Amino acid sequence: MSNQILNTKINFIKGIGSAKAELLKKELSIVTYENLLKYLPFRHVDRRVISPIGSLSTQDSYVQISGFFKFFDITGKANKQRLEAIFYDQTGSIKIIWFQNFSWVTKKFQSTNRYFIFGRLGVFKDEIYLAHPEILTSEEYDKLPFSGKFQPIYQTTEKLKKNYIDSKKISQYISSALDAVKGQLTETLPDYLLKSLRLPGINEAYENVHMPTDERILDRSLKRFRFEEALLMQLRAKINLIHRKKTPTSIVFRKVGKYFNSFYHNALNFELTNAQKRVTKEIRADLGSGYRMNRLLQGDVGSGKTVVAMMAALIAIDNGYQTCIMAPTEILAQQHFNTISKWVSDLNLKIEILTGNIKGKKRKEILKSLEDGSINIIIGTHALIESSVIFHNLGLAIIDEQHRFGVMQRAQLSTKNTEQLHTLVMTATPIPRTLALTIYGELDVSILNELPPGRKEVVTKFYYNNQRIHALNLMRKQIEMGHQAYIVYPLIKESEKLDLIALEIGYEAVVRDFPMPKYETGIMHGKMTQEEKDFVMDRFSRGITDILVSTTVIEVGVDVPNASVMIIENAERFGLSQLHQLRGRVGRGKSQSYCVLIGSEKLTQDAKDRLRTMLETTDGFKIAEADLNIRGEGDILGTRQSGDYIFENLVLTRDEAIITHATKIAQEIAENDPNLSKPEHLCLKKLLISKYKKGFSLSEIA
Repeated sequence: MSNQILNTKINFIKGIGSAKAELLKKELSIVTYENLLKYLPFRHVDRRVISPIGSLSTQDSYVQISGFFKFFDITGKANKQRLEAIFYDQTGSIKIIWFQNFSWVTKKFQSTNRYFIFGRLGVFKDEIYLAHPEILTSEEYDKLPFSGKFQPIYQTTEKLKKNYIDSKKISQYISSALDAVKGQLTETLPDYLLKSLRLPGINEAYENVHMPTDERILDRSLKRFRFEEALLMQLRAKINLIHRKKTPTSIVFRKVGKYFNSFYHNALNFELTNAQKRVTKEIRADLGSGYRMNRLLQGDVGSGKTVVAMMAALIAIDNGYQTCIMAPTEILAQQHFNTISKWVSDLNLKIEILTGNIKGKKRKEILKSLEDGSINIIIGTHALIESSVIFHNLGLAIIDEQHRFGVMQRAQLSTKNTEQLHTLVMTATPIPRTLALTIYGELDVSILNELPPGRKEVVTKFYYNNQRIHALNLMRKQIEMGHQAYIVYPLIKESEKLDLIALEIGYEAVVRDFPMPKYETGIMHGKMTQEEKDFVMDRFSRGITDILVSTTVIEVGVDVPNASVMIIENAERFGLSQLHQLRGRVGRGKSQSYCVLIGSEKLTQDAKDRLRTMLETTDGFKIAEADLNIRGEGDILGTRQSGDYIFENLVLTRDEAIITHATKIAQEIAENDPNLSKPEHLCLKKLLISKYKKGFSLSEIA
C-alpha cells in the first residue's frame, strides 16, 4: 500500500478534528486513513429500492419509502408521551413514531414536501410502524454518498453516538478517505491469485465494499478481504511451521529406554487404544527428529491424554531431561500428581507438585531439587512460570487445558531452558476444524478419537425443576448399587437476580433427602482452601463420600471411576462445552453412567438448542461445532474480552470454504517459496511483516 497516504492521521478529514479523532482512537482504534478504510461495514442495506408503502409486511426489516406526512399527534401521559404521524404514498400509509426528543419534528417537516424515510420496521399487534427513522428531503437524499446504492452499516458505540458519530457519520468519514486515496493504493495480493480467484484489486475492493453499486461486486469485494485475512494467517502459520522444522534443536531424545519400557510393559494395567498408540508414535518421532516438537493433543473427555503425556515425559527422562506439566487449577494439578505418582510408584522416579499454596520449607526444598536435577517430573499451576523456578535441564513442557492460559503465560515456560524446548499442549475441549486451522496452524495436531475399551456411552436425560424427583430416584438407585454421584450448581451463594438454586441450599436439601449415617454428602467450591478441597476430594476418591455437591471446580481433571451419576442443576445456565466437560466426570469406569440435566420450565431458544445437542450426542467434536454455531469463536476461545485473538473480517461459521481454500494456497506458497523471495510474493512478505510485527519477524522468512 502507499504508506504515505495511508499513514495520514484522520484529524485532517473534514468534520473530525482533534477531539473526535481522539474519541475514534479510544473507541474503535481508528487513527489513520488505513485504520478507517479497514473498518469494514458489518452489514449493507439496499438503498436502491424505494418500496411502495402498501407492499410492506411484517417480514421486512430495513425499508426505504418516499411520500408525505399527513398529520402529527402527541399521545400518552405526560411522562410517557410519544409523537405519532401518518406517512403516505399512492399505495398506502404507515405510522411513524417518536418516543423522545420530538419537539423539533413538527417544526421541521411540512405536509406539502416530499420526504425519503429509512429505518427498521417494528411490529405491534400485527401493525407495522417505524420508530425514529432517518428522514431526508429530496435534496438531502440526492447528496447521500450511497444514494441509489447499498448503504454500509458500521458498528459504533454509545459514547460515539452521544458525540454524534453514528454509522452514517462514519460512512461520511470513509467516503472522504476514499476520495483522498483514490486509485493510489499499492496491491497486497499477487496478480496471479487475483486472476485465478476472480477477485478485485485493492483499490476497487475498498471502493466497492464501502460504497457498492450492486450485490455482485459487493460480494466479490467482501470475499477478497476475507480471503486475504485467511491467507495471511495461514501463510504465517505454514512458514513458521516449515522454518521450525528446519531449525535444529540440541535437545534430541534419541532413545526409548528403561523408564518408558518398564512403564509400558509392566506398570500399565490396561491396553492402549489404537489412537493412543498412533499419537505416541507421532510424539516419539517428533522428540527424536532433532527439531523442536510443538504439538497439540486433542482428545475428548476420557480418551486417555494423560497416559500419552506420561509416556512422552518418560522418554524425556530416559534421555536425561526433566519434564514439567502445567495445569490451570490446583484440583487438576493435584489429580495429575496423584494419578502419575501411582503409575510410576515402582520406577524410582521423583515427582513433585508446585502450586501457589505450597510455601515455606517445602517450597524451598522443591525449588532446590528442581535446580539440582533430582526432580524428574514437576506438576503444577501458574506457579511453574515464576522467576524463582529454575530447572536443571528441562526438556519437555506439557500444558494441559492450554486454552485457559494466556499466550504470554504459555510462552514463559519456553524461557526455562536456553535450548529449543519441546512442547506438548493438550485440550479436552474438542476444537471445530475451521477454528483449529486458524488458531493452531503452527502446531502439529494429534487427535485421540477413541475411548478406552469397555467404556459405555453416558446416558443423558433432561428433567424440568418440578420433575427433580426422577433424578433423585436414579441417584438413590445408583448409590445403593455401590456407586457415587455428583450434583453441580452454578453458584456458591443465592442470587435473586439470576434465580438460581444456591449451593448451600441445595446441599442442605440433599442432606435431608439422603441423611446420615446411611449416606455421606460432601460439599466443595472455589472459596474453600486447598487443604479443605483436598480433604473433600480424598474422601470422595476413596469412596467414603457418596454424593459430592459442588460448583464447576470439578469441571476438569477429577477422575473417580466409581462415580456413575452427574446431576447438573440449572443446566440452561451452562455453556455447551462446560456441560460436556461435566458429563465427562462420569462414565470413566465400566458401569453404565448417567448425566441428568435439570432446568427451568421457561427456556430461551439458545438454551433449548444447547440442551437438545447434549441429549442427541456425546461426540465432543459434534458438540464443539454446535457450540461454535451458537456462541461464535470469540466466546469459545475466551477472547471476546481478552483481545488475545480477534478476527477482523472472518466469521468461521460462514467462511469455512474461504479458510479451507486459503489454507491450501498458503501451504503451496510456503512449500515452494518459504522465504517469500519470488517477485510475485514480495507483496505478501511486506504485508506479513507489517501485520504481524510481534509474531512474524523479517528474520523468520529471510
